[in-house]
Amino acid sequence: MSESEVARVNGVPLNTPDLALQTEALRQRACTELLRQAAQHEGLLDADDAPSPDGVISEAAANAIETLLEREIVLPPPSDDACRRHFDAHKAKYSIGEKVRLRHILFAVTVGVDVVALRQRAEHAMLDVRCYKDAADDRFAQQARTLSNCPSAANGGELGWLEDKDCAPEFAREIFGHSEVGVLPRLVHSRFGLHVVEVLERAPGIEPDFDAVKGAVAMSLQQNAYVTALRQYIQLLAGEAHIEGVDIDGADTPLVQ
Repeated sequence: MSESEVARVNGVPLNTPDLALQTEALRQRACTELLRQAAQHEGLLDADDAPSPDGVISEAAANAIETLLEREIVLPPPSDDACRRHFDAHKAKYSIGEKVRLRHILFAVTVGVDVVALRQRAEHAMLDVRCYKDAADDRFAQQARTLSNCPSAANGGELGWLEDKDCAPEFAREIFGHSEVGVLPRLVHSRFGLHVVEVLERAPGIEPDFDAVKGAVAMSLQQNAYVTALRQYIQLLAGEAHIEGVDIDGADTPLVQ
């Protein structure tokens, strides 16, 4: 989007001409505005509730959206059989005490950074450390010292032994419950930025009995079903709306991060 373009949902602007938002931020605003307008349409929010120019909705709008979603998205609890099948297929996810020794190269996302260029730099670094053939030359440590925005750069990116509780949840999901060792073939995204990650060692945890984690399994399945249903509802609203300047297909919803 150029600086002069303004995205809109049913005529309501999502940004100002002098504020060019990143694609995902614009999608988030579009999803939130669709829900805000749906709440007004259903009589759950006063018609005079106005959108904020900075994308932050009112407390009344937030409460109305919560009520709307409670009414529109009603999901049955997962069956015992579904929970058992999920547990059998993902036992490592529910292991207790799993530890991973790793190092990383962090490309931090900061205000004003060119995310596309940052991703290109991170991908180039990932390919470089994965393809470097000289075993006597610790390329990963060199690149970490040169490129990483984490204090661990001084130690070649080494973070030591970690448990999932030591990491941001979105980072832990990409690291724990897997069997991969070595430089991961993908960038790991977190709230801090983009990570090139090398798993050095894994210490498997203890796999609990199904009955011990049945509640956690059910919550995981319920959350997955809710995310799917919420995205479908957003897409339904989008199909009935006039949207300009933003494509919300594949967007994360504003309530699911």
